[in-house]
Order: sequence, then structure tokens, then C-alpha cells
Amino acid sequence: MDAPSILDFKAPFPMNKLFSSRRCALVCAGTLGTALWLAGASSALAADYPNRPIRIVVPYSAGGLTDVLARTLGERLTQRLGQPTIVDNRPGGAEQIATSMVAKSAPDGYTLLLSTMTGLAVNPGLYGPRLQYDPYKDLTPVALVGSVPSIVVVHPDVPAKSMAELTAYAKAHPAKLNYGSAGNGTPSHLAVEYYKRQNALDAAHIAYRGGAPALQDLMAGNVQMMIAIAPEALPMVKSGKLRALAVTSQRRLVANPEIPTVQESGGKPLDASFWYAFVAPVGTPAEVVNKLNSTLNAILQEPTLRTRLAELNVDIGGGTPAALTDLIRTDAMRWKKVIDEAGIKVD
Repeated sequence: MDAPSILDFKAPFPMNKLFSSRRCALVCAGTLGTALWLAGASSALAADYPNRPIRIVVPYSAGGLTDVLARTLGERLTQRLGQPTIVDNRPGGAEQIATSMVAKSAPDGYTLLLSTMTGLAVNPGLYGPRLQYDPYKDLTPVALVGSVPSIVVVHPDVPAKSMAELTAYAKAHPAKLNYGSAGNGTPSHLAVEYYKRQNALDAAHIAYRGGAPALQDLMAGNVQMMIAIAPEALPMVKSGKLRALAVTSQRRLVANPEIPTVQESGGKPLDASFWYAFVAPVGTPAEVVNKLNSTLNAILQEPTLRTRLAELNVDIGGGTPAALTDLIRTDAMRWKKVIDEAGIKVD
């Protein structure tokens, strides 16, 4: 009969369980203590935040809508949080320059990025592994600021006065309808490609270096249509140089209710709104993110701000960081499908 090993020895109170229990108690006590310390430190950080200026990085030049939103919201963040906000314009690379810089910044809540649908939802599908950042791994969603609907506009010589008529005209004149965009792979390009695939249309794409030159050529009659963001197209519509057929949102514009939605104008649903959102470097403490989120949500409910954004045709955003995460992933999948089906490439 083999001698029993120490593991087989059964004492009235097993020593191995005693040692195990004591070890567990010590480890658990240490883990609990660490967790409590981290929780306390994190809460203290949130309570003390911010204690110095906050930088808002904007991936576009000064004067554009993204810059206006950053400065408008930055002023109100200063009022509510008691620290200055500094707007830092870093244009270029289809938002990649600014986004990469923020992604590499300290995750302490003092560097924020006012990003857009382009940087967070379109670029991953457009650039793939060449993208200089990963929005899912390098950035933390903070809050959705709002969205700007686009408008389907045509040159006055185009006989269509509704989406139903535009679709019929395009089908009756295959390969003769040209459309302009702000550039290859931009939202104005993707929106028309989405519309084309919805309705099995053939229309040639003419890419420009920005929305302004595309609209200028549309007014000149060199292209026949465009889906442009409302703030850029409306002045030309009001002057009679372009005809607005529909707005690409579920509701009519507050400031221009005379323009019907795509569905009201006889077209299939076409959501081509361009949204704006605050994000921070990944690793930013949850308490700081939540404080920023709640502060921004409160700001977006201010009557004077809502009036100002309505004048800019910005639909108010808000909501939780989780809701923003869902929006980014949903739009990323939607636009990736359009990019792949249309075979859109960028240099």
C-alpha cells in the first residue's frame, strides 16, 4: 500500500485549506484596497477636473462650421467648468492629422477632438489599414454634438422639381447626368453613390477640392446636381442660383421648412446627415468622460444655444457615450458598404 501523499492527508481542519484561505484573504484584501484606492483617486480626479485649460482640436481650418461649433461650445464649457478652452485648428489629411495627434495625447481630459462622421465613420472604410489611427482602439466617445442635413440641389436648367422627377430624369438620360462632390470619398460623394444604388441610376462623378468649388461649378452648369450640406448650399438656393429638391433628414429644416424631405419629395429614404461629436484619447477616466458628457448635454439644452444652432441648420445631438459608439459603428458599416460597392478609392 502506497504511503499517502501530503495532498491525501486529511486533518480535522485541512491545513492546505487554511493556508489557501489565509492567502485568499490577504490577496482579496489587497485587491479590494487597490480597487478602493483607484476608485478614490479616480473620483478625486473627476472632482478636481478641470484645473487647467482644455484644448479642443478641430480637424478643419478656422471659419468653417466645425470651427464655429468648437468655439461656440468651448465658450460655454468655460462658463460651466471654470477653465479656459483653447481651439486648436489642425486641418489636413481628411482629419487624419488632427485625429492622430489627439489619439497620441495624454488621456487626462485636457485634450478633446471635435470630430465628424468623416473622421470616425467614413475614413476606416475608405483608407483601411493605411489609416493613421483606429477610432475604436485609440479614441473614447464623449458626446454627439449634432448633425447637419444635406440638401439635394440641381442646376435650374435641370427640369426636375422633386426627387421623383429627378430619378425619372436620370433614368431617361443614362450617363448624361453629372454630379459634383467635395472630393473623392467625401460624404457628398458617398451620398450620391448611395442614392444611385437605391434607384439603379447611372451618373458620372466629378470630384472637386472642397464643397465650395463644386457648388460654383454646379451654378455654372458644368455639373447638374449635388448633395451638399445645408449651410453651404442654402445661400445659393435662396439667391435662385440653385434649386433645392429635398433635405436628406427625417424632418424638414427648422430654418427652411419650405424644403421637403426626400420621402415627401417622392424619393426613397436617404439619410445623408453630417454629424459632429466630441471624442477623447482612449484611457481617459470614465468619471472625466461622464462629467464632460453631462456638461455638454446640459449646454445643448440651453435655449440660446439651441436657437443659434437652429439658425445654422444643426439638429441638436446629445445622449450618452454608448449611444455615440453605436452611431459610429452603424454609420461605419453603412458607408463601408457604399465604398465597397462603388469601388471608391483614394490615393
